[in-house]
Amino acid sequence: MASLTIDNMIRDETLGIKFDVVAGYEGLDREIVATDINRPGLALAGYFAFFGARRIQVLGKGEISYINSLDPWARREILKKIFEFDIPCFITTWGMELSTDLLDIADEYRVPILQTQLSTGVITTLLSLYLGRIFAPEENISGGLVDIYGVGVLIMGETGVGKSECALDLVERGHRLIADDVVIVKRLGNSLVGSSPDMIRYHMEVRGLGVINIREMFGVSSVCHHKEIELIIKLEVWGKTKKIERLGIESLTEEKLGITLPMVIIPVKPGRNISVIVEVAAMNQRLKKLGYHSASELDQKVAEEIRRSAIDV
Repeated sequence: MASLTIDNMIRDETLGIKFDVVAGYEGLDREIVATDINRPGLALAGYFAFFGARRIQVLGKGEISYINSLDPWARREILKKIFEFDIPCFITTWGMELSTDLLDIADEYRVPILQTQLSTGVITTLLSLYLGRIFAPEENISGGLVDIYGVGVLIMGETGVGKSECALDLVERGHRLIADDVVIVKRLGNSLVGSSPDMIRYHMEVRGLGVINIREMFGVSSVCHHKEIELIIKLEVWGKTKKIERLGIESLTEEKLGITLPMVIIPVKPGRNISVIVEVAAMNQRLKKLGYHSASELDQKVAEEIRRSAIDV
C-alpha cells in the first residue's frame, strides 16, 4: 500500500482542492491509512461504537453548527474524547467559522484541521476518488501500452521480441503511447488502468537508436498520460508459440490484479507486419465489445451449410 501523509496530500495538485491549514500544524506528518471518508455526526453526540477514527473526518454545515451550538464545557469535553482517537485530520467545508475550542484542542493533540470553501459533497467525492487512486492495488509489468483507436492495448513479450519497435510503428501510424518498457497497472474498481513511471514518461528505448522522446518527436497528440487496458497482446518468437490460432474462435484470457482480460498471442518472424496485426486486433476487440464476433459468425455459417448439405443428401 502506498504511503501518504497529510502534507503530501495537500501539496498534490492532482487532488484539485485548495486547503488552508488552520490548526494542528505539527501533525501534518500524520499518515492516511484508509480510503474511506467519515462524517463524525454520531461521535459528536457521544456515540463512539463503530466510529471510523482512522479515516479522514469531514465536518460540514451540520457538524460545525452542532459544535458551535454546544455550551463551552460540553463542547470541550466531547471534542477531547474525539481527539483522543488516532485521527489523521479534520476537513471543514463551506469556509465556515470554527470555534476557538476546536482549534485549540486540535493544536493540543497535533491533529491538523484543513479548511476549504468547497461544499461537503464535492470534497467527499474528490477525496474518495483521489484516495481510491492512490491506494489502488498496483503491479509493474514489463511491456508497452498503446491507445489504438480508443482501445488500451498492453503489449507484452520476451526481451528483444520487438515490443518497443511495434509501439513505435503504431505511434508513427497515428496512435498514442502511454508507456514503454515499464507499465504501472492499477486496479480501479473493475478495470485496470495503465500509466508510465514519471522518470521515463514519453520516452522509448529503440535498439540501434537509443532513447527517444515520443512527445517531442511526434507531438503532444502522440502520447497519453494513462489509459484503461482492454486487450493484452503477447508477442512470441515464431516456433516457440505452443498454439497458433487460425480461426480466432477460441478466446484466450489472462488475469492481472484479479481482472480477467482478453489476450491475443501473435507469433513474430521476419516479414510479418506486427504493428498492423496489433492494430487489427484492437479493432477486432472493439467489434467484439459491440457484439460482433467475425470468427463465430463464420463458424455458424459453415455449420449451417453443413446442416443444409446433410438434409439435401
